[in-house]
Amino acid sequence: MALKDYIRERFFPHMWCAGCGHGTVLNSLLRAVEQLGLSKNEIVMVSGIGCSARISGYVDFHSLHTLHGRALAFATGVKLSKPELNVIVPMGDGDALAIGGNHFLHAARRNIGMTAIVMNNKIYGMTGGQFSPLTGVGGMATTAPYASIDRSFDVVEIAKAAGATYVARSTAFHAQECTKMIHDAILHDGFSVVEIMTQCPTYYGRKNKLGEAPEMIKRFKDITTPIGSKAKQENPELIERGVFVEKNLPEYCAEYDKIIERAKGGA
Repeated sequence: MALKDYIRERFFPHMWCAGCGHGTVLNSLLRAVEQLGLSKNEIVMVSGIGCSARISGYVDFHSLHTLHGRALAFATGVKLSKPELNVIVPMGDGDALAIGGNHFLHAARRNIGMTAIVMNNKIYGMTGGQFSPLTGVGGMATTAPYASIDRSFDVVEIAKAAGATYVARSTAFHAQECTKMIHDAILHDGFSVVEIMTQCPTYYGRKNKLGEAPEMIKRFKDITTPIGSKAKQENPELIERGVFVEKNLPEYCAEYDKIIERAKGGA
């Protein structure tokens, strides 16, 4: 199938602000799916509420637009009932790690075969620019006019600690890298987390005086570096990109099938 076959053209132009990084994530996702050659009937996208969640409206897959923070819970039900499907869950700061934090931890702990794409723009964009668990100390927001004093979560470290078996990070600047990570995450048999740092020029960029979208995108190039690079040794403040975890452990749905067989007296 061609890339255009995976989108709902009737819903374009999209509702994201000019310069929003979420469109780049959609592009990378579609290219990954195209490379995999998946049928639209093999994919289910489950989203919650927020700027990031609107992605499910633009893809021509089976899709569920669900409750705020509960996307992974709905996705778990889909995957357990139809384990042969590729379940993709796009989330923002809140859906993933605020109201949805508990679901994130337990989906990772169970190692259920889904791909969680966490779009980290450090702000709640749709509801007015409030600070989030990913904003970090010193970040300005409508609910932190004198700067946030909350330390931010590290998405990668949380995913690793909770037991996710594929964990990667990239940025909206590194679109081809994002495509490769999403491609590999979908193929991975277990809970996959791909954090993508995206820009929000409307709220985060304006409040934090980071310039317009071009300046914010270039900043991702300047503040990140591949895992284990010499640059990281010279400047520990740089944020590492790459695949942090890739390991094989029993996948939850497969293990659940064994429970069903034992309950039937099969083993």
